[in-house]
Amino acid sequence: MSTPQMSDFHVYDTTLRDGAQQEGLNLSVQDKLHIARHIDTLGVGFIEGGWPGANPKDTEFFRRAQEELRLQHAQLVAFGATRRAGVAAADDPLVGALRDSGAGTVTLVAKAHDRHVELALRTTLEENLAMIRDTVAHLRSEGQRVFLDAEHFFDGYRANRDYALETLRVAFEAGAEVAALCDTNGGMLPGWVADVVHDVLETTGVRVGIHCHNDTGCAVANSLAAIEAGATHVQGTLNGYGERTGNADLVTVVANLELKLGKQVLPTGSLREATRVAHAVADVTNVPPSARQPYVGVSAFAHKAGLHASAIKVDPNLYQHLDPERVGNDMRLLVSDMAGRASIELKGAELGFDLSADKELVTRVTARVKRLESRGYTFEAADASFELLLAEEVRGARPSYFDVESWRVITDSEPGAEAVSEATVKLRAGGARILTVGEGNGPVNALDHALRQAIGQAYPEVAKFELIDYKVRILDQGHGTDAVTRVLIETSDGESSWVTVGVGANVIEASWEALLDGVVFGLRRHEHHLLEV
Repeated sequence: MSTPQMSDFHVYDTTLRDGAQQEGLNLSVQDKLHIARHIDTLGVGFIEGGWPGANPKDTEFFRRAQEELRLQHAQLVAFGATRRAGVAAADDPLVGALRDSGAGTVTLVAKAHDRHVELALRTTLEENLAMIRDTVAHLRSEGQRVFLDAEHFFDGYRANRDYALETLRVAFEAGAEVAALCDTNGGMLPGWVADVVHDVLETTGVRVGIHCHNDTGCAVANSLAAIEAGATHVQGTLNGYGERTGNADLVTVVANLELKLGKQVLPTGSLREATRVAHAVADVTNVPPSARQPYVGVSAFAHKAGLHASAIKVDPNLYQHLDPERVGNDMRLLVSDMAGRASIELKGAELGFDLSADKELVTRVTARVKRLESRGYTFEAADASFELLLAEEVRGARPSYFDVESWRVITDSEPGAEAVSEATVKLRAGGARILTVGEGNGPVNALDHALRQAIGQAYPEVAKFELIDYKVRILDQGHGTDAVTRVLIETSDGESSWVTVGVGANVIEASWEALLDGVVFGLRRHEHHLLEV
């Protein structure tokens, strides 16, 4: 059988269906609509919306999608199964839900493993083939495009090659455009995948797609191996979402295809949206993005060692496999106790300080960073505190818009009642002495309220500041309750955010230092024209 002409390459996203099966991930209909819009801007060809008829939420999604989704690049796909055994496709209500979904394309999952047919479907191998044939033909007669997901294909191929291949032939002859080979259990390795894809293409002539899970850590590699062997349809999820260890990360697959293999699979320029889209989807799912995610992670182009920084100062490409702007990301220099002079100089330039002409200053800052980090500070995650340190070294004085006289915090607790904390802050700002008292559900919360109330009397813009993240780490746990504590605080003004660090003998002292840095940095960003006291 001759191989069909391949006029294009399919990039197929299944975040809303297969990705949503990830443990702890629960998407509302509104969430799915938002995610679909984000994925569409990436330029993928197909977005699988879910299983209408089998899931009320997905049924509602497809109903609303017809009215609310205006996709510019992607086609919406409905997912479902072949008809039940002994029931005509036209009479099966779940097939009817696919037909009535409003989606122009349907992906049918079908059993390609003989044992699954007999044990899970509890029917005969012949009836399973009839189920595939009838359902594909029925949906095609209704004017819908049909793709096939050959479930457990690779395991089925090993158990009964002839039957697994026959499921693909039957679907293709009935009108399916693509047969996606699914590594449903995620147990394959790249060489194995390539061998099977070669055999499928040579034996059946069907258009082959690939759908990989990441249980061996090879989902992306397996997808690429299948494509290099001849597959022209790839399925995956944003950020690698999916049950167990997840699915192939679609952005990583596509970036590798375009930037490493020279295959243009998205509209020109779309890949520059990758980082923004990946992080926007993470915000909707409320699953923190992995910092070390290839291409789009915040650490994907972060450099910490002084040796790296020295080389990057000469040529950024010496320690980067590509320009991060090609995927919408940025190079970052991390300031740490591993930093050398080049790291400090490059990081200073990134923050707006030209240190190149003052070698003594660079040496002094480098030494101070190493000294502080030996005491427990970390600046690689606290750019705002490092910028304040630089400003102090450059100008000879720390930026300050107020002088703190004193602060204290107390916590009252009674049996059976929640503890309440009260903080008192005394400071001078705007030429006046200010005393405020703040309450909170904990000592840090109370201090935050009291500090911002006090400073807000002189600088009203502080009202915009909000503590949005708070992390505590005990540094020398061997000392028990006498251990040194490090606190990282992220503050937002509603438009951007910044991270500050504090270190102290206890969590309150460390938190106070980080809170102060957060407010000072915010004022410095908003009010450069203010006179420092």
